[in-house]
Amino acid sequence: MSATTRRTRRTAALLLGATLVTLTATACNSTGGPSVSTEAKQTAAATSAPAAGAPAKPADSKPAESKPAESKPAEAAKAPAKVGDTIALKSTLEKGNTADVTALKVVDPAQSTNEYLTAADGKHYVAVQFQIKPTGAKAYSEAPWSAAKVIDDQGQAYGPTLADTKAGPSFQTPTNIASGETGKGFVVFEVPNGTKLDKVQFSLDNGFADQVGQWKLG
Repeated sequence: MSATTRRTRRTAALLLGATLVTLTATACNSTGGPSVSTEAKQTAAATSAPAAGAPAKPADSKPAESKPAESKPAEAAKAPAKVGDTIALKSTLEKGNTADVTALKVVDPAQSTNEYLTAADGKHYVAVQFQIKPTGAKAYSEAPWSAAKVIDDQGQAYGPTLADTKAGPSFQTPTNIASGETGKGFVVFEVPNGTKLDKVQFSLDNGFADQVGQWKLG
């Protein structure tokens, strides 16, 4: 069997799987619609307690004075997640399916590993490396290939392609990661030359979960 035939069958299988997931998500989804999560997960809890060994503040024996309430300034908007940050994602279809997903690296342009399978004229490959860590009771068993997209500064979105690049190994299809463990891999996109990418997105349920993680590029 030729490499082209194997690749064609692999593509057909992935498209069929994506179609079945779409139908399932449509039938089971009863939430209010998709939401985009741009807040990075904190790696360490911030504490306001005094440092160990610091002298205790002496008790004030004077009665507390009544002070007028002070109006606090509005909390500054949190910066959006960027490459290197982790976003906690959850499934729409299964409560036990949750994962911490990190956009680790963006390689633009990325060179194909096969001289006969290259980007179309006027286009080039971009490879984004993700790390996935299931945090719920269930293992991650999905196709990351179908779960990501990149968006340019004009709002145009680009879906993934099955190309492999020299940026690094792509995710296997499906990818199986036990709860608590981590897995890494690249997802590849084909975009027009001159495109300025602005964001990358990822979601569970093979890309059909209501919650979508989004990282700012640049």
